Amino acid sequence: MDSRRRPTVGGRHSRRLVPGEKPKDRKYTLNRLMDYFKEEKGKLILVFILVLVSGILGIFIPFLIGKGIDAIYPGLGKVEFERLKVIISILLIVYILDNLFKLLQEYLVVGISQRIVFNIRKELFNKFQSLPIIFFDTTTHGELMSRITNDIDNISNTISQSTVQLMSSIVNIIGSLIMMLYLSIPMTIASMVTIPLVYLLTKTITKRTRVLFREQQESLGKLNSHIEETIGGISVVKAFGKEEKVIEEFITENNTLRDVGFKAQIWSGFLMPIMNVINNFGFGVIAVFGGILAVKGKITVGIISSFIFYSKQFTRPLMEVAATFNTLQSGIAGAERVIEILDEEEERKDLDNAIKSKDVKGEVEFKNVSFEYKIGEPVLKDVSFKIEPGTNIALVGPTGAGKTTIVNLLTGFYEVEIGEILIDGINIKDYKKDSLRNIFGMVLQDTYLFSGTVRENIKYGKLDATNEEIMQAAQMSRAEDFIKKLPEGYETILTEGGTNLSQGERQLLAISRAILADPSILILDEATSSVDTRTEFKIQEAMVNLMKNRTTFIIAHRLSTIRDADIIMVIDKGEIIESGNHEELINKKGHYYELYRSQFLNIGEVG
Repeated sequence: MDSRRRPTVGGRHSRRLVPGEKPKDRKYTLNRLMDYFKEEKGKLILVFILVLVSGILGIFIPFLIGKGIDAIYPGLGKVEFERLKVIISILLIVYILDNLFKLLQEYLVVGISQRIVFNIRKELFNKFQSLPIIFFDTTTHGELMSRITNDIDNISNTISQSTVQLMSSIVNIIGSLIMMLYLSIPMTIASMVTIPLVYLLTKTITKRTRVLFREQQESLGKLNSHIEETIGGISVVKAFGKEEKVIEEFITENNTLRDVGFKAQIWSGFLMPIMNVINNFGFGVIAVFGGILAVKGKITVGIISSFIFYSKQFTRPLMEVAATFNTLQSGIAGAERVIEILDEEEERKDLDNAIKSKDVKGEVEFKNVSFEYKIGEPVLKDVSFKIEPGTNIALVGPTGAGKTTIVNLLTGFYEVEIGEILIDGINIKDYKKDSLRNIFGMVLQDTYLFSGTVRENIKYGKLDATNEEIMQAAQMSRAEDFIKKLPEGYETILTEGGTNLSQGERQLLAISRAILADPSILILDEATSSVDTRTEFKIQEAMVNLMKNRTTFIIAHRLSTIRDADIIMVIDKGEIIESGNHEELINKKGHYYELYRSQFLNIGEVG
């Protein structure tokens, strides 16, 4: 399949994941995230109460420090020790309680963060299972891996770092402002001189970092995709001597990620140093203005000291909120990318009156079926045929003719846009989807095995199969011959993809899996294309028994493998241009004759 095509699902275009596209409405993203926070409502309220109490305690600390300074009363030439002892004792208790409440806050927030991320990751993985095959055909696996790992990690970090920070900052700003107004309104007004500077700085920097963090996540997704594809195809890379080429491509992607990451961190790093300059400027204003008022006897030295602390408590949360916004940019960028997938159109849901497949005979009928990946470029054009139960039907034709598309439509992997597909006279849309899939057994050209034992991989075709059934399936597929030679036999551990087996051995296990499933309709997509002639002969012997009394669709380029098919359909440019058995089509001397002839140099063998 051409990954550049824009697929249609259910007759409508599905929005694709396009790097660099304009992100969703940020308000929408935050609202979606809030749905996960609602599940933690009780614990969040408890966290807010702890933050509120801790904030109130923290607000009284500068006030007590100021009173302590005033207890050292230079006018009398002596220190009020009793008063100072009481103040110091109260300060000690306040500090202990404040830190205790902060410890409890962190404990609760870590739990909230992990549960939310657990739910998001679970929902995203579940979403993968409900997305149509066409989605995975047009989206790189590395990109999807990046979203379920890196992007969700960013969400986790944002929640754990920002939740308490935002709450405590709000409490500190409000509380500090109240205490400052209580102590001195003129001094409070003087302290506010830095607020416009903080606002302008935060607005300027976060506007830039929002874009950069989004680009950083997209670049990371591209890099992961390149790594995944290179590792997955490492044998091809080495076979064609393209190591230098893939290294250059990796360096290009890595440089892009480095550059955008550098810019994001630099712009983010500008915030705190400049904020410190603004903060120190504010301290200078308070010291000078407070000193003038103290000389005039309008405030005490203790009040000036308290104001410096309150000013710090007032501006520090502003700085923390500004810094938190940078963290939020990264988290929201990750959330947008995750939500993009969560909003993707899923496979068609079962109809309310959907039925389960039962005693399926295997009659298949296509009625005027058309399908396209891109508007105006049909892959199938008004395809109609009817297959009786137990018929072996071969689909032949050039690459891209529409052979695999027919199979994908039949199995429900792709949705029928125009026309109908019937199994035993029932529209496939009327079957429950899991029940429909159980009708089919598939052996594909690209065999995939899971990490686990040989037994477990065969058992994937029927999870409740007994050991005897598994061994019988292996015998029928002629796979048992090589299984017995493995170090641990059926208990031999396979690597992911079964890469510690040969391609032919992997194909035999896939055929064993299909035999064990005992399907009503069998689909063989170049099932013997990757095995040697001797192994192919063994497989074909097994296939005779496997295909007996089963409707079988065979996709093959080697025409010698489908000579005995009951019906051979020649497909070209999305249309059935010829149909019949081997002898009929050879005698017709049409398109099939030319295809068959091209595979045999000795024309005398064609007939």
